[in-house]
Parts: sequence; structure tokens; C-alpha cells
Amino acid sequence: MTSNSAWWCRAAIYELYVQSFADGDGDGIGDLAGVRARLPYLAGLGVDAIWFSPWYPSPRSDAGYDVADYRSIDPAFGTLADADALIAEGHALGIRTIIDVVPNHCSDRHRWFTAALAAGPGSPERERFWFRPGRGPGGDVPPNDWRSIFGGPAWTRTTAQDGTPGEWYLHLFAPEQPDFNWASPEVRQEFEDVLRFWFDRGVDGVRIDSAALLTKDPALPDSGEPSAYTDRDDVHDIYRAWRTVADEYPGRVLIGEVWLPDSARLARYLRRDELHTVFNFPYLCCPWDAAELRAVIDSTLAFHAAASAPPTWVLSNHDVDRHVSRYGRSDTSFGLDRRDHSQPVDLDLGTRRARAAALLTLALPGSVYLYQGEELGLWEVEDIPDELRQDPIWRRTGGADPGRDGSRVPLPWSGLEPPFGFSPPGASREPWLPQPKEWRDLTVEVQSGDAGSMLALYRRALRVRRAEFGPGAAMTWLPAPAGVLAFDRGGVACVANLSPAPVELPAGEIVLASGPVSGDPASGGLLPPDTSVWLRPVRR
Repeated sequence: MTSNSAWWCRAAIYELYVQSFADGDGDGIGDLAGVRARLPYLAGLGVDAIWFSPWYPSPRSDAGYDVADYRSIDPAFGTLADADALIAEGHALGIRTIIDVVPNHCSDRHRWFTAALAAGPGSPERERFWFRPGRGPGGDVPPNDWRSIFGGPAWTRTTAQDGTPGEWYLHLFAPEQPDFNWASPEVRQEFEDVLRFWFDRGVDGVRIDSAALLTKDPALPDSGEPSAYTDRDDVHDIYRAWRTVADEYPGRVLIGEVWLPDSARLARYLRRDELHTVFNFPYLCCPWDAAELRAVIDSTLAFHAAASAPPTWVLSNHDVDRHVSRYGRSDTSFGLDRRDHSQPVDLDLGTRRARAAALLTLALPGSVYLYQGEELGLWEVEDIPDELRQDPIWRRTGGADPGRDGSRVPLPWSGLEPPFGFSPPGASREPWLPQPKEWRDLTVEVQSGDAGSMLALYRRALRVRRAEFGPGAAMTWLPAPAGVLAFDRGGVACVANLSPAPVELPAGEIVLASGPVSGDPASGGLLPPDTSVWLRPVRR
């Protein structure tokens, strides 16, 4: 199979955060019934696949990423039969299903972890996790100095059966998320079986959460650097085994969430016998700056070409501030370690740039990921009352990090007041996070009747992308002034003006524009700042 022949090489994949997409039963939480009812909307949008956030049974200490059972569906979302029906109905509409697999850790309610707590030190049950005695008098000091990604220490002490303090266990995220020990053959076999379970049910791919974190230095050394547990050589053995499983099921894709800044290290995950694709976080985190974006695009294309893998592009997801808000700040870059909600946000500017960024991103070669609500132009909700916040990052940092709740607010579908059609009439509960009243102007209902809306732009752009930017449409940079990105894709040019002044366009037929263009495009015209166009240049 060539690097351009598989369906995921140029797919538009929609990230669906289940509990915030659509509530079918009125309990304020999105569910699979709500998704099934909205599948025609996604088919009309023009996506090729849906990536579902974790839908497994979970205490939801971390929004479902604390998995209690990898082979079932959370009762709040529905049943396995609902998932089977959803997969089949999606396939009937031409939409594939990708699910999250969370292999670094499970829930502290998972049967393996509860068995490990009951079995005690030195037991085979504890070998599936990282249990260690503490240091210092009485073992009161954690086994090493590692810090949790969510803030605070990465170790929590257990209580023995007699009530005395016991061993410590490792959790790179929340205490409710104990890390698996991937040196255990049982852990490796378990996840290979989980992959087969879902592939047998018709799932078309998996997205691997925190793919670079699975293996740890068994010596557990003190370290101020994450090198003891990030991107270790032995993690690649795991993905070679997973690739063997995926290859048993033609057309299945393995997608890695790999937060690494070094493209050479990223490329190692794309070797022919490992993952098919990885997320492109340098592009997501890049500021709204033409030179920096071009550098990221060039780097992305270069290392994917060297790995014979398709590039990916993404602007937002469930872990980051929505890009309408990011692009409306004075600092338009992003980093997981510096969510800054103290900056003022110019929503008009951010929306204009988000429209331009959509056309820029959708014109690039490879696959693209869309986060639910970006097609509506939703912004980051920064004023959620403290008592309603649920993200463990916010709690464990004492509010120093505002967390990710603001990008997870339920979608607005219709009506003039919350819940904006997210829940059915007569719902028993309000949405699990409050929706801004201003979203009444951004509902699917309102935007579907507006040819100039963000939703209309995405619908048309996805149709044109599918028709015009095929696998044979190579990308070639075109001459452009400072602050402008211009490239050709098989006879259709994308021109994005990130400069502060209008720039002249080449003469041609405009296929799609993110905003108004001045003058006569047939003879050139002017492209305003923070605007992108797709056009067919006049050949002279």
C-alpha cells in the first residue's frame, strides 16, 4: 500500500467529545443516542470519519480518560448495542469510526487495580502497575521526585489492609489514574486483545492517548526531565505489536498522540511497522505568523516524506484553548504549560483569523482533524464558575491553570436560550457545563440559514477539498510578499494574508474566500489582512 492510497491519508476527521455533542435522554450529558440523531449533520458537513473521545465505563475523574472497562460503554452514554448501531449507521453514511484507546493508565476502579490493592506488596497483581515502597523513615517519602502532568506529585500512597500506610503507586496524571507497567506481558496481551475486540465490532481505527509515555525507566531515577518516561526506545516494541494486530484488519489505522517538539523523534513513530499517523502539535501551537507557519509546514512535510507517512493538520482539540480565542489574543501561540486566560480576547479578530486558518489548513496535503464546534466558530469559555469546573488540572494546580473545561462546553444546536437544543425539550437536568447565552447567534440552526456563516464556510470548503485536492495534487510554494503564504495544489492556489495590510491577488477565479475580497478578482483584486482564498489563477 502506498502512502497516498489509504483512506486516512487525506481524510477529514471530526473529533467528537461525546458528553458535549448531543444529549439524547435529557440528563444533561451527551450520549450515543444524541450522536446517532446527529449523524446526518456530520454527513452533510462532509467529514470522512469521527474520532470519539473515550466512551468506556468510567468514574470520570478525568472526563473518561480514567477507564474502568475497555470493552464496554459507559451507561451514561448508552450500551454496546448502541455503539454497534452507531458504527453501522455511520458506515452507511460513508463515515468511519475511530475510538480513543488509553494505554498509559486506567481508572483506580479498574478490576486489575482493585485486585492489586487487595493482593498486597510483591503480588503478581501489583506487577501490572508501578507499586514501590517509599523512601525515608517509615517510607513517608515518594519513591522518586517525578511530578504529575496534572500538577502535584506523581505518586500516591496506599493504605494496607490493617489500616497502616502502605506502598506508593505511580500516576503521571491524576491519582485516580494509576499507570500500567508495560514491562508486564499481561498488560501487553490485554491491550492487543482490546484492539481486536473493537476491530471485530467494525471500528476503523484507534487514537492512542499519550502515546509516548507508556514505558518507564525501571530504575525510577530521580529526574527533573521527563526522559525517564517519555519517548523511550522500548515504547516502539509496543507499537510494532499493535501494528501487527491492525494489519490483520485491512483498512484500520493507528493514530498517535505524541507531544514531542523534535520532528526526528516524531518520525520514529511513523516507521513502516509502527503507527500510521501522528498528530501535528507544532502546527496547532504555532502563532498566527506567516514565517513561523511556513517553517512548521515545511518541517512537517519534510519529516513525513522521509517516513513515507501522510502529514496531519489540526487547529484545536479537547485539550487546548479553542483557536477563535487564541487567534484573538496578543500572543497567538499555545502551550499546554501556559494556558493564559488573563489576556483580552478580540473575538471579531479571532473569528476572522479562524476563518482564514480553516482555508489554509484544509488546503494542505494530508489529513485534517476538526474539533467539534470549530465549524460553528465557538470560542473558549473562560468564565465558568469555579464550583462548576471539573477538570482535574484546575483542581490540582489550585486554579493556577484554568484547565480544559472551556473547550468542552456542550454544543449549541438551536433556539435562543440554553441548552440550545443540546438536550431535548423537558430535559431533567441542565447541560453539565454552562453555555454562554451569546451562543444563540452561533447555533447550527442560525448558521444553516446564513451563507456567510462559519458553518457554511466549512461545509463548502470540505466539499471543494474533496473534489479539488486529490492525492495527486502536489503542493508547490508560490512567490508571495512578506506576511503572506501562497501555494498551488494541482491548479488551485491558496493565498493567506497574515500581514497587517491588503495585498494584491493574482488574477483568477475565486473558488472560495474566508472573507470579502476588494476589487475585481478576475484582474487581481486585493486580499485584506487575516483573509485566505482558494483560486484558479489565470494562466498567461
